[in-house]
Order: sequence, then structure tokens, then C-alpha cells
Amino acid sequence: MAQKAIREADGKIMMARLLKEYTDGKYTVRNRFISVGPDTDLKKLPGKYKWLTKEKLVVKPDQLIKRRGKSKLLLLNADWKDVEKWIKARMSKKVTVGKTTGILDHFIVEPFISHKASDEYYFAITSNIKGDEILFYHQGGVDVGDIDAKAVRMQIPVGELPGAADIEKKLLGKVEKNRKKMLAGFFEGMFKFYADLNYAYLEINPVVVVGKDVYVLDLAAKLDDTAAYMCGKKWGGIEFPSPFGRIRTKEEEYIDMLDSKTGSSLKLTVLNPEGRVWTMVAGGGASVIYADTITDLGFMDEMANYGEYSGNPNEEFTYLYAKTVLELMTRKPNPKGKFLIVGGGIANFTDVAKTFTGIIRALREYGDRLKKQKVKIYVRRGGPNYPTGLKNIGALKEEIGLDIEVYGPETHMTNIVAWALDPKKAKAKKTKGGMY
Repeated sequence: MAQKAIREADGKIMMARLLKEYTDGKYTVRNRFISVGPDTDLKKLPGKYKWLTKEKLVVKPDQLIKRRGKSKLLLLNADWKDVEKWIKARMSKKVTVGKTTGILDHFIVEPFISHKASDEYYFAITSNIKGDEILFYHQGGVDVGDIDAKAVRMQIPVGELPGAADIEKKLLGKVEKNRKKMLAGFFEGMFKFYADLNYAYLEINPVVVVGKDVYVLDLAAKLDDTAAYMCGKKWGGIEFPSPFGRIRTKEEEYIDMLDSKTGSSLKLTVLNPEGRVWTMVAGGGASVIYADTITDLGFMDEMANYGEYSGNPNEEFTYLYAKTVLELMTRKPNPKGKFLIVGGGIANFTDVAKTFTGIIRALREYGDRLKKQKVKIYVRRGGPNYPTGLKNIGALKEEIGLDIEVYGPETHMTNIVAWALDPKKAKAKKTKGGMY
């Protein structure tokens, strides 16, 4: 699962379109959420959305920023003229939130909901190894505090859907009696919405009850982006923005484009383009293990990239992925040389020989650069047709003179990291020149 955060406006608009489907029409969210970007013509919005000039409004940045209220990035109970002025004063301007500095370029505008503090509740759903967990607290808002310590929890096994009665019994003990059934039904529908649309995280703080209506004031959410081929149409063509303060590279955008065209998973994040340690890892879990190992060995600052290729990508996609990584890696030499870790666990269904054919094409293409820049390559892989794949990639040592060592599943998957970066910390002695 690749969890990717989405904009608040996208999540709320999706909720407005679809929540009624998951509640038999009993609960609806009015679609009065406007996403404002750098190209939005503010002058034209009141003509398109008549309610902007008839109601009090809320405006805030929509860039995956936490604690916007405490950072004074929130305008409440304002008319449209004040909202327009507020956005113009901040659009494309640099701000610092906590320790992160970035440029504001997206905002969300919505109606202001007048309510009391006692109308606010905290609600969240998170995915974990056992399924999903609902968290609830009878008080919400900016001062909710340590929710991990306070929240009442309800674990939902994989494939199951909690009923309203069960939610009311297990989570809503401290809620006012006249609101329990209303909130329980809303949360039941929200869980169906979450599960069917492949959310990985969804937090509403606060959920507000005013009269007979439930409102979603602040929303933070993540989707499992590998489910785009199933849910993309329902999601509505949303984008996955970069975290606040981070500008995506053209290579990251390119890999995202490739990822969108295949049922496999291709991910790339450039951490330090001048780093000495580069990885080309098969599998999301393996990518975490390799990154942790590199960090544990004291090379976190030298870790150049993070990512994965998995789900049995074909030769062409693997080639294009590998080519992108090698282009970045060989752009600027380092006098100390560099390391390329081509790692992975033991695949269940990915054809190692086929994916390695794509990687081998890229290594041949960049062979001269790799040799000139003193790149040492370590390979470890297992799975279907791994002997053929490892033998073929190992042959590049004689064929084009690459400095490469190749190992199979008989070698622990992280040993190659220690052998490359700090042999003294390796848990096993390596075989000279590799095993293939």
C-alpha cells in the first residue's frame, strides 16, 4: 500500500458526491467547497458560486499543513471581499510553519458554520496490520490534545463493516443521548466510504453537530494510490500534492506518470541528488528495510533516493524506471565514488529475469558513466526465475566491466548494504565477487 495525502478540498468534494451512496441517502454533504490555486481568477468566482457573497466564509491553505489555526493561517466568519483580500495577500508568498518553509499556492474556501465548542467531536479511521481502527473522542477542535492517549478505539477486522448500533455502543458512551444515533449512522457511512474508496487514513477534527445536521469542518486524508485503477473514476481525477515545503522534481513527476499507466507500482522520491548511496529496490516493504539499514549504518545524509518498483512491472517500465535513477545518479560525480543497491526480498510472482532485463538495458546504456564515476553495484534478489536474472546481471562485470557483485536469496537481504557501506558492521562475510 502506498499512502498518499490528498487536498482537503478534494476529500470534501468526494464526500459531497458520494457519501449519500453509503448511507442510503440519510446523510449528505453539500458541495460548497472551492479550491483556489495560483491560476484561479478570484473575480469570476462569485459569478459561478452565488453563495460566496451571501454567506459568512472560512478560508485556509490547502497544502497538507497541520495546525493552520495555531499558525494564524485561518480566516473565519468573513465576507467574500475579506476572503479575496486574504488570499491575494498570501498567494505565492513564502511562510514558515514550525520548522518547514514553503510557498502558499492552494487554498480552500467554504461556508462558515456557527457552532459551540460542545458541538465538536473528533473522528478518525486508520489502517493497520489487522484491518482498520476507528478513533473517537467526545471533544474535538484545535485543543483536542493528545488524541492517541484520549481516544476510544474500535478495531475492525479486514473485510468487515461496523454497524451503527455497534459504533454507538463501543464509541459514543460520552455523547449526548439525542446525538448518539445521528453520529453513529454518520460514522457507519463514513467507514463504508473509507473502505470502498480505498482510503488509508481519514481524520475529521472537528465533526460538528448543529441541530439535525452533521458537518465536516477540518479533514485530513490519505488514499492508497495503488487502487487508482479501481477507484480513479470515483475519486474524480484528484492529484496527490507534494508535502508543504517540498517541490517535486521533473524525474519524480515522470515516474508518477509511468506509475499511472501500469497496474504495477513505480515510486521515486529524490532525497539528496548529490548523495553517494542510491537504491533500486523491488517492493514497498523492502524499500523501507533498505532505507532503515542505510540510516542505521550512519549514511542517512548520503541516501540519495527512496522508492520502489513492484507488482511485476514489464521490461519496458522497469527499464524506464532504472534509466531515470541512473540518469540522476550519474549527473554529477563524487570523488569518493558512489554505491548502487539493487535489492529486494524473495518475490512471490514478480518475474526476476524479466524485470532484470529492463535494469540490464539501463546499466548497459549508462555503463561508461558508472565506471567513470567509480560506482560500486551490489545486487540481491530472489523469486521466480531469479537464477537467470542474477546470472544475466552478473555477466555485466565481464561484458562491460561494471564493478558489480550479485547475490541470491541465500544471502540476507540487507547484508549487501553493510558490505557496501560499512563491512565491519556486516553480520556475515561476503563471498568475493558475489555468488553469480
